[in-house]
Amino acid sequence: MADTLAVNLNERSYEISFAQEQSAALREIVTQLRAAGRKIVVITDANLAKHQPDFLEQAVGDAPRLVFEAGESTKSLESLGLAWDFLAAQRVDRSGVVIAVGGGVIGDLAGFVAASWLRGVDFYQVPTTLLAMVDSSVGGKTGINLAAGKNLVGAFHQPRGVFIATGLLNSLPPREFAAGMAEVIKYGLLGDAALFARLEKSPLTVDSADLPQVIKRCCAIKAGIVQADERETAKEGGRALLNLGHTFGHAIEQVSGYGVYLHGEAVAIGLVAAAQLSRKLGHVSQSDAARIETVLQAHHLPVRLREPLAVGELMAAAARDKKVRAGLPRFVIMQALGTAVTRDGIEPALVRECFAGIGAVE
Repeated sequence: MADTLAVNLNERSYEISFAQEQSAALREIVTQLRAAGRKIVVITDANLAKHQPDFLEQAVGDAPRLVFEAGESTKSLESLGLAWDFLAAQRVDRSGVVIAVGGGVIGDLAGFVAASWLRGVDFYQVPTTLLAMVDSSVGGKTGINLAAGKNLVGAFHQPRGVFIATGLLNSLPPREFAAGMAEVIKYGLLGDAALFARLEKSPLTVDSADLPQVIKRCCAIKAGIVQADERETAKEGGRALLNLGHTFGHAIEQVSGYGVYLHGEAVAIGLVAAAQLSRKLGHVSQSDAARIETVLQAHHLPVRLREPLAVGELMAAAARDKKVRAGLPRFVIMQALGTAVTRDGIEPALVRECFAGIGAVE
């Protein structure tokens, strides 16, 4: 039987459903929507279509599908245009429903398609990677990347429901599972010291008995933050805390070229840089920073750039980050392991040092 978690946002409230298997629950939703005369379309990726064809068939049946190649490069203007043309060809009206079945890339893209089609239609999130389950499928942030920066174009558009089927993780490639662990570790660092301690004790794997509980805990942390600051407008803290490691990580993704690093891999390196920044500002110790690197490495994540990138290019990318305020980058730092705050006015020299600390060159 499915476990549930509510995301309370007044008329935009919805439930996250957790179970080993979700195809029957999804098929019931599809049946109900069709009985109400609503057109359903599915946006998914080629990897899922190849490795989980039975799940797709059982969950959405013969609903029209648009299949994209997996990878960050799919979050593009070109893909957005193809998706709009697909919805037009399927004659999706304002009662139509988009179902996103895939990882974070598909969820972000399909969510923005739903947000922008006819000024907004309903959509459901069916995350199939660990990263999407613990982070990107919850909270209603949708968008695509531009050459100028990651997620610069998008919308806040809450799903009508999120269906997490943990059994799908059994076919997830190890590198993708590791990438999702970067976000799990992030949640421990920003808001749950006990979670971080659990990850220090032993690596979380797809076979860990407590994996479903950890996934739900991450979703609960995010739901609480989103409920308090849905559109990231808080002057301090708020939803911006979820970006711990991301200002550095997004810069790495952009400068290296989308797809060189998986999002979680870039975030992992970004967490190391954020730990260094927190240490330089006098909040965490060198031993704490080392503990963060140890946990990341235990979960098969990188802690340094694989190839050097130019500090100047990374600084320029950070300056274009969507979290910039009054022309200045905004960073999330750790006050301690398990507690994070937002900070403006960081000296650029300190940021340069942190980029150099992860292997960037002047």
